[in-house]
Amino acid sequence: MPDYDESVDVSRPNPARMYDYYLGGAHNFAVDREAADRVLAILPETREFAIRNREFLQRVVRFLAADAGITQFLDLGSGIPTVGNVHEVAQAVDPGNRVVYVDHEPVAVAQSQRLLAGNPYAAVIQADVRDHDSVLSHPETLRLLDFSQPLAVLMLQVLPFIPDSDDPGRVVASYRDACVSGSYLALAHSLSFDYWPGAVAEAVDMYTKSTHPLNLRSPDQVAAFFAGYDVVDPGVVFTAVWRPEKPVSDDEAVGSRAVAGLGLLP
Repeated sequence: MPDYDESVDVSRPNPARMYDYYLGGAHNFAVDREAADRVLAILPETREFAIRNREFLQRVVRFLAADAGITQFLDLGSGIPTVGNVHEVAQAVDPGNRVVYVDHEPVAVAQSQRLLAGNPYAAVIQADVRDHDSVLSHPETLRLLDFSQPLAVLMLQVLPFIPDSDDPGRVVASYRDACVSGSYLALAHSLSFDYWPGAVAEAVDMYTKSTHPLNLRSPDQVAAFFAGYDVVDPGVVFTAVWRPEKPVSDDEAVGSRAVAGLGLLP
């Protein structure tokens, strides 16, 4: 069980800690495991979805660092640290690559701080990604990221936790407007009910009892978040087929249950 202080709500499951459990991590509580097990009992595909999303993160960060020449990364809604995090992938390409993680969940932040201890080129800040002013003006953001130079903004499975009433498109645009030409947006998003089998509505309903309810969206709705960007080939596609390292079958592609893409700011 992870360490926590009184500010951590352990009375309700938290999606970041549930996601950590899906990936086999140890930074979760009994309430998270119980909720995640209920979701998996209804929708076992959820674990495959989480794995595919993590693999996309690793591929897109590797592409950005090794092929696109990006040296700085802002990971919004970064979640609980697991093997193959952004800084591990980016700094394997160049140890001087800089990463700022942002999350609102205290356990995610605490575990990230432990993981990043002694790493001068990576930091985590506790903030709500919807409050872009707080994120962009944070001392650690200003220490590590130079917004006069291209950088990559990562929004992997964070927008599903921002309801339409909070205007997720505006949230994306607020970070886009802070970046210069040559910057990138990497985005992945869970798909609507039509792309899930079985009792997906029942599983999603369980998230209404968590700290952050889930908002699924269609591929067209996800593609709209790239407004102002030139989408890099192969476009906004199933997560598993975004520049895969080996051939992916149609069943594996659909099994992603999410789409992902990469946009270049002209």
